[in-house]
Amino acid sequence: MASRQDFLNQQAPENYVAGLGRGATGFTTRSDLGPAREGPSAEQIQEALAKRAQQLGAAPPTAYGATDKKKPEQEEDDDERFQDPENEVGLFAYGQYDREDDEADRIYQDVDEKMERRRKARRLVCSHPYAALPLIPSASIMETRGLSFPPVYEQITDVIPSPISREAREKEEQEEYDRNNPKIAQQFADLKRSLATVSDDDWASLPDPGDLTGKNRRSKQLSKQRFYAVPDSVLAGARDSTDFQTSVQEDGAEAASSADNKDGTITNFADIGAARDKVLKARLDRAAQGDAGNGTSTTIDPKGYLTSLASTELKSSEVEFGDVNRVRVLLESVIKTNPKHAPGWIAIARLEEYAGKIVAARKWIAQGCEQCPKSEDAWLENIRLNDNHNAKIIAANGIKNNERSTRLWIEAMHLESDPRAKKRVLRQAIDHIPQSVAIWKEAVNLEEDAEDARLLLAKATEIIPLSVELWLALARLETPENAQAVLNKARKAVPTSYEIWIAAARLQEQIGNANKVNIMNRAVKALVKEGAMPKREEWITEAEKCEEEGAVLTAGAIIRETLGWSLDEDDDRKEIFKDDAKASIGRGRYETARAIYAYALRVFPTSKSLWLAAADVERNHGTKEALWQVLEKAVEACPQSEVLWLQLARQKWDAGEVDDARRVLAKAFNQNPNNEDIWLAAVKLEADAKQVEHARELLSTARQEAPTERVWYKSATYERQLGNIDIALDLVLQGLTSTVVNKKETRFPRSAKLWMMKGQIYEDKGMLPQAREAYSQGTRVVPKSVSLWLLAARLEVKAGVIIKARSVLDRARLQNPKNAELWVESVRVELNSNPPNVQQAKVLMSKGLQECPKSGLLWSENIWRLQPRTQRKPLSLEAIKAVDNDAILFVTVARIFWGERRLDKAMNWFEKAIVVDSDLGDAWGWYLKFLLQHGTDVSSPTIDMSMTRLLTFVCQQEKREDVISKCVANEPKHGEVWQRVRKDPKNAYLTIEEVLKEVTKELQ
Repeated sequence: MASRQDFLNQQAPENYVAGLGRGATGFTTRSDLGPAREGPSAEQIQEALAKRAQQLGAAPPTAYGATDKKKPEQEEDDDERFQDPENEVGLFAYGQYDREDDEADRIYQDVDEKMERRRKARRLVCSHPYAALPLIPSASIMETRGLSFPPVYEQITDVIPSPISREAREKEEQEEYDRNNPKIAQQFADLKRSLATVSDDDWASLPDPGDLTGKNRRSKQLSKQRFYAVPDSVLAGARDSTDFQTSVQEDGAEAASSADNKDGTITNFADIGAARDKVLKARLDRAAQGDAGNGTSTTIDPKGYLTSLASTELKSSEVEFGDVNRVRVLLESVIKTNPKHAPGWIAIARLEEYAGKIVAARKWIAQGCEQCPKSEDAWLENIRLNDNHNAKIIAANGIKNNERSTRLWIEAMHLESDPRAKKRVLRQAIDHIPQSVAIWKEAVNLEEDAEDARLLLAKATEIIPLSVELWLALARLETPENAQAVLNKARKAVPTSYEIWIAAARLQEQIGNANKVNIMNRAVKALVKEGAMPKREEWITEAEKCEEEGAVLTAGAIIRETLGWSLDEDDDRKEIFKDDAKASIGRGRYETARAIYAYALRVFPTSKSLWLAAADVERNHGTKEALWQVLEKAVEACPQSEVLWLQLARQKWDAGEVDDARRVLAKAFNQNPNNEDIWLAAVKLEADAKQVEHARELLSTARQEAPTERVWYKSATYERQLGNIDIALDLVLQGLTSTVVNKKETRFPRSAKLWMMKGQIYEDKGMLPQAREAYSQGTRVVPKSVSLWLLAARLEVKAGVIIKARSVLDRARLQNPKNAELWVESVRVELNSNPPNVQQAKVLMSKGLQECPKSGLLWSENIWRLQPRTQRKPLSLEAIKAVDNDAILFVTVARIFWGERRLDKAMNWFEKAIVVDSDLGDAWGWYLKFLLQHGTDVSSPTIDMSMTRLLTFVCQQEKREDVISKCVANEPKHGEVWQRVRKDPKNAYLTIEEVLKEVTKELQ
C-alpha cells in the first residue's frame, strides 16, 4: 500500500483558486484550455447583422443592431444581476428575421422603455415620506389662476426634500455596507500602494515566512527514513557484544591504552575490520539462505520453534498487574451478564492461575461448576486445578451431573492409581455409556491377559457393531482362522469400510495366500457397489502405510487395483503416474513407487521414459539383479531404444560380466544397425578391456557403416590416446576433407572438434605455425565455436605474442557476443602478460560484467584475481545478489572463508555448490582438496592418539570417502580444470575417482 503524500505534494482540489481568501482572483489561460479556437464575439455578430440590414435597405434589428440608451454603471450591474435566467434571446441569435420581426422588436422595446419611465416616476412619488398628502399644484398654475399658496403648503414645500431615485438610495446603502464591512483587499489597499516605495534591498532583507502546513512533522518523518553510516564504535561494539575476555591486562598497559584512546588519537583498525567482517558474514549467510533454496528456505527451525511454543509459560513476575486487572474486570462483567456461560468461568479461572492466585482460580471455577453443572469443560477444568483427593470428589460430582460424559469418566479413571479401581470405574462407565468406543478401548488396554481383552472386544462389537476400530482390534487378537470369521462379520456389519478390506488382505499376506486370493479386487467391486470408493490419493496413502508396517504385497495389490481409478484415457495418465511415483520416492516408500511403475508399464509398455524411471529406482534403491531384470524387460519392450541397450551393457560391464556385455551389444546391433552410440559403446568396451585390435576394427567398420562426425572424432581420439599421432592426424585430415558420395557430403569440414584436434596434434608435435594455421582456418569455418577461439588465443600466449592473442579474442567477442568465457580469457591474458597489465584487466572486467551481469565465472574471476583481500567478501555479497545460484561463485565464497580459517562456513558453501550443480567437476575437486588439507594432522590412527583426535580422524576420513563416492555416482563432465584433465590423452583410462584426485592436484 502506497504511503500518503504530504500536504504540499498533494493534488489541488477542483475549482481551487490560490489566495482567494486574501483577495486574489482566479483566471484561466490558454495553456489551461488548450489550442481550441474561439467563435465570433457578440460585437462581431452585431456588426455583421447591422451590415446585412443596411444592404437590404432595412433598419437594423433592435434585438442586436439598435443601441440602447446608455445606462448608468450601477444600473447595468443591476440588469446583469437581475436579468431573467430564462431569456431566450441567445437561442435565436443566429435566426433569420424579416421586417415584421424587426418592427415588433422596436414596438416591444418602446413599450418597455415607456413602462420603465412610468415605474421610475411612480417610485419617485411613492418613496417620499409625504406622498400621502393631497396633490399640490405647481406655483405657475396658481399664479395664472390668481391663487396663492396656503401657509401650510408653503411650510410643507420648505420641508420636502428633492426627489431621490431608488438606484441612488440603493447605491448609498451599498456604500454604507461596504464601509461597515470592508473586504480584506480593501483593508490592505493602502499598504499595497505603499509597497511600490519598497527598495530591492528591503525586499532582500525580508525574513522567510514560517511553514504552517506541517513542515516540522514532515521533517521528523523524513528523518526517520534516512540512513546514516554506522560509526566504527558501533561496529566494534557489535563485534565485542558476545565476546568473553579471558586475559588479564597489566595495570600499566591498561592505563596506557586508556590514555591513548581517551583523546581519540589512536584507532584500532584491526578491531574495525573484524567487526566489518562479522557483519558481512551475517549478510552472506542471509543471502545464501535466500538463494540456495530458490526462495523456499527458512531460518526458523520448525521443530525447535514448536518446542519453544509448547514450553512457553506465563509467569506471575511477567504479568503486568494493570493488564490483569483490566482483563479481570472484563471477565467478571461477562460472567455477571451471562452466569450460565461456562467458557467465561474457565477464562477467569485461568487468568487467576496465570496471575499466580491458584486459590482464587479454584474459587471461580467452583462457582462456575455450580452455575453450569452440565458443562463437562468446567468440571474438567476444576479437576485440573485441584489436587488428587479433591479432584476425585469433584469428578464424582461432575459425573452425577453428567452421567453420559465420556471425558469425565476417563478423567476419573486416570485419577485412580490402583488398576482394580480403574477397572471398577470403567465398568461403571460402561453401564452408563455402553455405546462409547473410547471407554471400551480404555477398558481393553487395562487388561493384561489377551483372553480377557478378546472377551471384552467381543462384547464391545456386539454392543457397537459399527465401530471399525473394535472389529480390527478383535481380529488382531484372534487366530488367523478366527480372524477371517471376525473380518467377515465386520464386513457385513460395516460394508462401506475399506479398512476392513485392507485388514483382510494383510491377513491373507500373513497366511501366505496373497498371490492366490485377490482380496483388493473384491474390495474395489464391493466398495463401488456401496458407493463408498475412496479417492486414488487415499489408496496410495494406505499403500504407503502398509509398506511402512511391512505388508509389501498388500501395498502392491492396492496400487495394482486402484491406481487407475477415476482416470480417463484423455487424462495425461503417464505424467500423473510419474508424479505419484516421485512423491512416494520422496517419502521413502520405494516399494510403492515400484508398484506404481509396474502398473504404469502395463498401461504404457513401450514408454522409454517410464522404463528409464523404473531403472533409476532400482539403481538407487534396489539390487543389481533387480536392475538387470528391469533393463532386460525394457529392451524387450523397446528394442529400438539404444539408451536402454547401452545401460544394460554398462551394468553388465561394471559388474565384470564382459562377455554378457558383448552379447548385449551384439543384440543391440541386430536391433539397431549402424547406430552411432552402439558402435562407440562397443569400441569403448573393447578399449577398456585392452582389446586394441578389436577396437580398431570396430572403429574402421563404423567409419564405413556409420560415417558420422562423432565416429571420425572418436577414431582420431583413440589413436591419439594410443600414441599414434601421425595416424590420428591422418584421420583428422580425412575427416576434414569434403567428399560427395551419392550426392551426400560424407566428410565434415565444419567440425569444430576435428579442427581443434588438428591444432592440438600440431602443438604436441611442436609445429606451432601449422597449429596457428589450423586454428585460423577453423575459426574462419566455424566462427561460433568458443573453444576453438580459446585454443587459438592460448597458442599465441604460449608463443609469447600477447598482441596477437588480444586480436584473436577481440575477433572472437565480435563473433560471439555476451560470452563470459571470452571475457575471462581476455582478463587472464592481461594478468599473465609480462608485466601484468592490471588496469587494462579491470577495464575489460568492467565491460564483461556489463555484457554478462549474470555470469558467476566473471564475478569469481573479479573477486579472486582483481580485488584485494579486504574487498572480496563485500563484492561476493553483491555477486550473490546479482547471480542466481551459481556453483562457481559459491566455490569462490567458500575459498574466501577457507582463507579466513572459518572452516565450518567454508564447508557449508562447498556443499551448497555441489548441490546447486553436481555436474561441475571443479567444485568436487575444491571440496576434496579442502577436506584433505584440514583434519589430516595425523597420517594414521595410533594407540597413543587421544579419543578426541581419533574421532576427528575417523569423521574426516568418512567425509572424504563420502565425497568421493558421491562424485563417482554423479559422474561430473564439466569444469575448466576437470575437462582439461579428463580429455588429456594420458588420462584416457583413469576412473572418475582418479580423475578427481588429479583435478585436486591441479587446482590452485
